[in-house]
Amino acid sequence: MSAIHAAKVADYAAALHALSKDDRLRGLKPRAGIDFVSNDYLALANAPRIKNAVSAALGAGTPIGAGGSRLLRGNCEEHERLEAEAAAFFGAETALFFGGGYVANFAVLTTLPQRGDLLVLDSLVHASIHEGARAGRAEFRISAHNDPQSVEDTIRGWRAEGGTGRAWIVVESVYSMDGDVAPLDDLVAIADRHDAFLMVDEAHGTGVYGEQGRGLTASYEGRENLVIVHTCGKALGAAGALVTASTVLRDFMVNRCRPFIFATAPSPLVAVAVREALLILQQEPLHQQRLAKLVAFTHRELDLRGWRSPSRSQIVPYIVGDNARAMQLASALQARGFDIRGIRPPTVPAGSARLRIALTLNVDEDDVRALLDALVDETKGWSR
Repeated sequence: MSAIHAAKVADYAAALHALSKDDRLRGLKPRAGIDFVSNDYLALANAPRIKNAVSAALGAGTPIGAGGSRLLRGNCEEHERLEAEAAAFFGAETALFFGGGYVANFAVLTTLPQRGDLLVLDSLVHASIHEGARAGRAEFRISAHNDPQSVEDTIRGWRAEGGTGRAWIVVESVYSMDGDVAPLDDLVAIADRHDAFLMVDEAHGTGVYGEQGRGLTASYEGRENLVIVHTCGKALGAAGALVTASTVLRDFMVNRCRPFIFATAPSPLVAVAVREALLILQQEPLHQQRLAKLVAFTHRELDLRGWRSPSRSQIVPYIVGDNARAMQLASALQARGFDIRGIRPPTVPAGSARLRIALTLNVDEDDVRALLDALVDETKGWSR
């Protein structure tokens, strides 16, 4: 590298060096070992039915790319068919398909909440939600994690200070790093009391919870003050995200949402894949049942070992604390043939570096038992 070039990137190199010193430098690694890290909860990413559906669509002339935005020539029959069937499946008035969960969260929060409104974000919501809040028009404040009283106090405090707009409560149904579940009954009641909107990111709930995998919000879908993001790249095994909402809110997004208006539409083939995944949820309930059984088995095994997880879901955090120690433990388990990764700040709060154990149908009970045995072996002498 020339001296001139080195000077141009010196600040970036210094930032990377600082991350390395704090054991937070990231890098890309290939897939290897038994899958305890992906979000492919129902093992649909490699499902023959989805492959066959995409293959048949290709054979019938479905293009790979949409060729433009949805408002131009990119609006394909496959998008509209998926949205209509998804709305019916989830019990919503309408659905709108986006290229991914990150962009869907960002799109909703930079479009629907208006200047003068208030966003109340749970402290542990996805980064995409924080980014959308920062880029949007509304003021935002952070509430304590899974604490309905904190949400209500935040809204009341804002009103007492003169806030006159609409409040938006924003949560996840199942939290991505802790695996715990939002108190949705309480939050719906708060939204109703304060004439507020409730936005729920079902990224880790869709396909896993609710009747036929409709998510933890299934009993609330169709309410005009509810906006839900159903990610399609996790349990559904494909890509993209479906935002379910009232017809008025969908139409507003089609007209005002810049990430929708100015983006090339998702591949029609991805829409085909997601539609087939939704059909699998309806027609093959065994996938959801098998995962529930595996999750229950894993938590029983954890209890037997004296490790009471803060989660009872398919996301099992093993809190280590120290960044370097978490990464060393992950490396040791990888060397034993398990694909498991260390999670460090800022993805999780400082001092809570961890292993995030994801339970999917890519593993069975023997794999789970082997992983936990290896974890016991690698952490002998550790205080818990």
